[in-house]
Amino acid sequence: MKKTLVTFAAAAVTLGFVSTASADDCGDVTMAGLGWGSASILGEIDKLVLEEGMGCSVTMIPGGTVPSFTSMVEQSQPDVMGELWPNAAGIDLYNAALEDGRMTESAGQSPIGGVAEGWYVHPNILEAHPELTTLEAVLARPDLFPHPDDASKGGFVTCPPGSGCQISNANLFNAFDMEAKGWKMIEPGSYAAEDATISRAHDRGEAWFGYYSAPTAFVGKYDLRVLDWGVEFGGQENWNCITKPDCPNPQPSSWTGSFVRTVFTDEFAATGSAEAQSYFAARVIPGPVMNSLLGYMDDNQAAPDEVAEYFVENYDMWKAWVSEDVAAKLN
Repeated sequence: MKKTLVTFAAAAVTLGFVSTASADDCGDVTMAGLGWGSASILGEIDKLVLEEGMGCSVTMIPGGTVPSFTSMVEQSQPDVMGELWPNAAGIDLYNAALEDGRMTESAGQSPIGGVAEGWYVHPNILEAHPELTTLEAVLARPDLFPHPDDASKGGFVTCPPGSGCQISNANLFNAFDMEAKGWKMIEPGSYAAEDATISRAHDRGEAWFGYYSAPTAFVGKYDLRVLDWGVEFGGQENWNCITKPDCPNPQPSSWTGSFVRTVFTDEFAATGSAEAQSYFAARVIPGPVMNSLLGYMDDNQAAPDEVAEYFVENYDMWKAWVSEDVAAKLN
């Protein structure tokens, strides 16, 4: 993309070294505080490295995909969003922000591996109904997935209101004419509440059907099974509409190909710490490692900052993302 970061930081990664600029030069950095598991862990790892390793003063600004993206584009705050899913923000809006010089990718790679999105079912329903592996088959049986507030309807679990995936799911709900087929959406108030619908269904032996993404602890822990959409991708123009809350006529489509980026405001790309930018461009957490961290967080009821400390103490990969001086401060 036109605005992929081409600075000393990116050059440092390409040439295999990291900036040795003084940590005192780092200054203040604002970062999007994101609520879902992988993003919350990644954000706390970033905060730990920048503050303790580079002497930055980091402020986390609570947000989400759409509000944080919009704030970065319109108000140049926060400086950094560690885990942006461009398709959830709106790929046309994302590309326009890059082209117009309002946003910059830290690197042309995902900060985490194994990313995917789709509609899943809990495998317990497949024991009695092995045919429920396609969306068409599931939509024909709302009676097997009773809505908690109206058992005469099937319940489809979507994302918290205001999130990018909630908008896309609502439009796909309409595109597949799910209300006419006997379905109602279940809109949890938070990502933790969304997770709770899965664990509760598992504990009670109940059916569960909804949106989810990977890498996440629950996909592995509960062996969630992604459904075959049964339709091809409906085209980028249709998907652009699906990502907008006012899409007038969404058409059926499989989920678009998922990808994740770390992004900066252009102001931070131009004037922010070169050492911090070099770190962001270099850090990539493989999918299996992130799954392990998410599992650790869930098993130990650990806060994201505690998981960040666990990661630094138990993994060595992060040392390749920073200078020896920074690594020494974190050890």
